[in-house]
Amino acid sequence: MDQYIGKMLDNRYEILDVIGVGGMAVVYKAYCHRLQRYVAIKVLKRDLAADSDFRRRFHEEARAVAMLSHPNIVSVYDDSHGDDLDYIVMELIDGLTLKQYMQKKNGTLHWREALYFTTQIVRALGHAHSRGIIHRDIKPQNIMVLRDGSVKVADFGIARVMSAAQATMTQEALGSVHYISPEQARGSHIDARADIYSAGVVLYEMLTGRLPFEGDTPVAVAIQHINATPLSPRELNPDIPGGLEEITMKAMSSRIDQRYVNAGAMLRDLEDFRKNPQMVFHYNLAAFHGNQPIPDDTGRMGEGGEVRRPRPQTRTRTAPPPPPPRRYREEPEDELEDEEEGRKSMAIPIAIIVLLLGAALVLWLFFFSGFFDKDGVEVPDLRGMTLSEVYSNKEIMENFYVVQGDIEYSDKYEKDQIMDQDPSPKRIAEKGSTITVTVSGGQEAVEMIDVTNYTYEEAVKALQALGLKVASPEYEYSEDVEKDWVISYTPPKGTELYPGDQVHLVISKGPESTPVVVPSVTGQSLEKATKMLENLGLTVADTEEVSSEQPAGTVVYQSIAPNTEVEEGTAITLHYSKGPEAKPITSKPITVVLPPEPESVTVRITLAGQEVYNDVVSTSAGTLVTTVSGTGSQEVCVYIDDQLLETYTVNFDG
Repeated sequence: MDQYIGKMLDNRYEILDVIGVGGMAVVYKAYCHRLQRYVAIKVLKRDLAADSDFRRRFHEEARAVAMLSHPNIVSVYDDSHGDDLDYIVMELIDGLTLKQYMQKKNGTLHWREALYFTTQIVRALGHAHSRGIIHRDIKPQNIMVLRDGSVKVADFGIARVMSAAQATMTQEALGSVHYISPEQARGSHIDARADIYSAGVVLYEMLTGRLPFEGDTPVAVAIQHINATPLSPRELNPDIPGGLEEITMKAMSSRIDQRYVNAGAMLRDLEDFRKNPQMVFHYNLAAFHGNQPIPDDTGRMGEGGEVRRPRPQTRTRTAPPPPPPRRYREEPEDELEDEEEGRKSMAIPIAIIVLLLGAALVLWLFFFSGFFDKDGVEVPDLRGMTLSEVYSNKEIMENFYVVQGDIEYSDKYEKDQIMDQDPSPKRIAEKGSTITVTVSGGQEAVEMIDVTNYTYEEAVKALQALGLKVASPEYEYSEDVEKDWVISYTPPKGTELYPGDQVHLVISKGPESTPVVVPSVTGQSLEKATKMLENLGLTVADTEEVSSEQPAGTVVYQSIAPNTEVEEGTAITLHYSKGPEAKPITSKPITVVLPPEPESVTVRITLAGQEVYNDVVSTSAGTLVTTVSGTGSQEVCVYIDDQLLETYTVNFDG
């Protein structure tokens, strides 16, 4: 058993279980008793904690990441360090790593799902980069997929600490090297674009089901990141849209100057593509990769400065080397003087050309733009109309040609309505001009997701996040599906739906069982009543101690009346007696008539058989008055010199 399980850290975090082990830390599930929530705690391994400089960087990074607040980033709540323990407290995620999720999907995701995940990852990177934090280790193992389909990026800043500690190249290093940027592979200075490269590799893997580069050693893979060109995604999966392939290859450009300049630029392309999956960006894919001399996995260059490349495990194409830099020869002084004269002689013709262009612009405005034309026509506002309505409007068609341009999704305009136009309304245009209109395709369609592994509440939340409505559910008994989980749904997975469309769910009531007749358990002890109910397949949901004249522990109330038929597993609440309430103790005076002689006697008084008075008194007073205390009716006995004088009953309640 792990040494920390069951322990309380800082009198606050109770360690419950191990949920992961990494190269630098062990991750535990824990319960925060102060805020009453479950958390994940990453405890630094002892061999690393022995390095004080490493510990300092570990906590500095944790505090920096704790400043991040984004729905796609795993939150860091707290960090602590002492003489023998260093840890950080993080948000506990209920889900799988993206690596595990891809394995469940047999390695390859549909391009729409890959686009959805990548957009969230890039949003997370943009937030972190805006605050000066670079992740340095983006890979599927560091990305969590939640049950609602959202993703969260974990371990921000930890990679820098780990690399600074010069950890050994273990399996973790081999796992990370498949996603590192070329500049990381070279050991060069890196910036936020290194994370963009890694995000591109993750997108490549989601789309194709394979990594762009494979090798027997981390160094062999790193060399390929620097020198080799991966197969294009569409060569491996022809169903990938061209625009998404361009985004992937631009993000993965080995030439950093050809990569996306920041996460915002990549996010814009992702959003544009999402709105129009048919679009292409016309990027020059050949410009994204170029060979650069680097050492082979022994650290040596090839002969003549050539690179010795390891034999790749996957087929790659090597990009042609960049052209040599242009060299300029020194020009004789007289040639430079001639060139100066040439420039002077060109000044007058250039001025004339500028004047002619200006005149041409004025003529174009006069004759063609309709700006100065007395017969110019005001451009009508076509927005909100359909093309059929436009074509049936004689006034519009007598003055303009109207042609359809793009189709775009819109929440404002209904399907087939014109949502934009060029030229814009109210401008003056020449009669017979063309108006190009953008037509609404209606609201953007979504694909129905599989919710069979969801509870009813989780399914409703996930479907509502897509803009879909959920009808009142049907309930059925099921021997296979747990109670309150989804048995089936319509329409089926992959169906194209639009916001506002309705989904029908069938929810499990659990296994069908014969009714149970509730017995009477009042008057029984709480222990016996509980066993009686449990033996019938019922449960005791709650118990409450109440005041009653019944003996303590006796059941005095049950929430479901006897002889009622209920389903097996039904919960019943019981009330049990805490015993009769104690009566208040009161005092009563007792008067004893003393004999005339002898001069003194011994007076003894008992109450309910218990002696309450015993003393020698003088008989000269004639009487003795004293008080006794008790509850209810009690028998009083008076003795003088051990001889019973009288017996009577005192009612202390009267």
